[in-house]
Amino acid sequence: MKRHATALWQGTGKEGKGNLTTQSNILDKTQYSFSSRFEEGTGTNPEELVAAAHAGCFSMKLSFVLNAAGFTADSIETRCDITLADGSITESHLNVKASIPGINEEQFAAAVADAKANCPISKLYNTNITHEAVLG
Repeated sequence: MKRHATALWQGTGKEGKGNLTTQSNILDKTQYSFSSRFEEGTGTNPEELVAAAHAGCFSMKLSFVLNAAGFTADSIETRCDITLADGSITESHLNVKASIPGINEEQFAAAVADAKANCPISKLYNTNITHEAVLG
């Protein structure tokens, strides 16, 4: 399976503007800019999208891990905070709240640790990055 998204940027890093479109069109020319990334401007930004991806991936993986252990969550709510400092993402913090009938604290802690270590987005943080570049 492959998924894709497209970013279009015009102008300088600080004064320019861009938009993001995803394969599903959930993001369809969604605005992003220096202001939306480093200030409180309108639009999205890469760190917000990474946070959404990590929270969503982790929650789904936790559901799979729980199911494999014989549990079904009534709800899993995960907040992900991405920290950008000195031009690098320095932390992805997951804050999880879940309602899972019949599970104890030890089982829950083990399931959370498994999901954190094995969701594809967590694994991405330690992956080799390759690229192709074509001038058009």
